[in-house]
Amino acid sequence: MRLPRPAAVLAATLVLLAPPAAVLADAPPAAAAARARYFTGRAFDSCSAPSLDAMRRWYRHSPYRAAGIYIGGVNRACAQPRLTAGWVRAVDRMGWRLLPVYVGLQPPCRTSPHHRLARIDPRRARAQGRAQAADAVRRARALGLRAGSPLYLDVESYRRNDARCTRAVVDYAVGWTTGLRAARYRSGFYGSAASGIADLAAARRAGRGPLPGTVWFAHWNGRRGTGRTWCLPHHAWRHHRIHQYSGNVRESHGGAALTIDRNSVDAPVAVVRR
Repeated sequence: MRLPRPAAVLAATLVLLAPPAAVLADAPPAAAAARARYFTGRAFDSCSAPSLDAMRRWYRHSPYRAAGIYIGGVNRACAQPRLTAGWVRAVDRMGWRLLPVYVGLQPPCRTSPHHRLARIDPRRARAQGRAQAADAVRRARALGLRAGSPLYLDVESYRRNDARCTRAVVDYAVGWTTGLRAARYRSGFYGSAASGIADLAAARRAGRGPLPGTVWFAHWNGRRGTGRTWCLPHHAWRHHRIHQYSGNVRESHGGAALTIDRNSVDAPVAVVRR
């Protein structure tokens, strides 16, 4: 993922039904649950939404069938001149499945030599998470992403040897999840396998919550798949995982070149207003 700096096809499944059988920390009450859409296969994310021509070429010639899109956040890196409700409808009609990403506040202990980051205040982390969720929902609705869609909170890597920082990140994720549940959106969390994801797994073991129902873990080992991994218990977040296995690579398909991150997906994707 990025801060103010994510042909032959693998078998992919898409279901507009009830969620897979899994008990998740943020599963909404039945009365409030919104229909979800699920995808299994390969995805890419790029800093700015590509042109419709590039998306069309990649759908025809690449192995990808889902794409991450950066819908907002105070720390979002790139301008998004193409990312409109019309763009979302057009790529959805092509067959693309979308993974909406929100680059919000970052851990208080994260350092960046190149950018001034807006950071979580440990004293107000839950309230900030709820406020960020409200903004993400507004942006999602403006793009035609309906209730039931997952919104993935992008929290970049940080030092895990700082207990105050760890608590701030978990509290922030709890607030984010609470805010999205109230609006009937699904909570997702992107982070490094060695920091944010590891801390969420520890919080899950400790019984804290509500936690995001889907985890998107960055572990650039070059190996596709979302199954067994050192950073998550085998039973945790099953069928609600995305693995970013490679990043900042240049690929060309159908004559269109993009710089992307590569991902394996077994998780919810956006529900698009037609």
